[in-house]
Amino acid sequence: MSKTQAAFQNGKAFIPFFTAGDPDADRTVEYILAAADAGADLIEVGIPFSDPTAEGPVIQKADALALEGGMTVNGAFEIVERVREAKPDLPIAFMTYANPVFRYRGNPSESDAEPYVPFFRRCREDGIDALILADVPFEEQEEVLAVSDRYGVDLISMVSPTSEDRIREIARNPRGFIYVVSSMGVTGVRTEFRYDTIRKMVRLIRETNPSARCAVGFGISSPEQAKTMAGLSDGAIVGSAILKKIHAGADRDEIFRYVKSMKDAVREA
Repeated sequence: MSKTQAAFQNGKAFIPFFTAGDPDADRTVEYILAAADAGADLIEVGIPFSDPTAEGPVIQKADALALEGGMTVNGAFEIVERVREAKPDLPIAFMTYANPVFRYRGNPSESDAEPYVPFFRRCREDGIDALILADVPFEEQEEVLAVSDRYGVDLISMVSPTSEDRIREIARNPRGFIYVVSSMGVTGVRTEFRYDTIRKMVRLIRETNPSARCAVGFGISSPEQAKTMAGLSDGAIVGSAILKKIHAGADRDEIFRYVKSMKDAVREA
């Protein structure tokens, strides 16, 4: 069992998202550690990218601020290294896009390395347990999966309200867990969800593979929403709502309280 899968072993999981370098590296580490102390089961860390096509305005802003501040892929790895010193067993997933992963070369000696190898080698060294590539659909994962499996990193698949056959295919052999996208479109806080559609997607996953774990993301912001989503699935993922608090000047204690309220709600599901 991978550490990503283990995040779901003690009940419903709460998974917060932070953008590396937003507002800076020191505070990213501080916020992640606060979330872990508040009970987060797995941390999702976004590697900022210049063209984040799956993101709404909040995460787009976070990416822009991080890049303007000089955040790089190496910088994101360094953030995880610092977190690992304090939380060696905390499950951590990177979320980014194919370009930074494909182009990453850890040092000049790896300039001619096989694509993806330097990135996943560094993931293994620094304790990255999983990777979400927002612009790589399941049907195009094979090239990346061959390398991620080699280095023991779970490549997380995403499902959205599409065809039943596609959801079943993804559910047959997932890595880590399945990321259930709550609705079509980009990330961002929402006030309304199509709960029947989410329930149907989760049912298809469980019918296909009873051992598969799935968590719902995109749009969740309140404890009530998190509890509902965790009741339908195995957990809830929250990003934009946390980043909005960060952009409004939230300190460590406020992030701790918010994550704790969400984790408490998920536990009740």
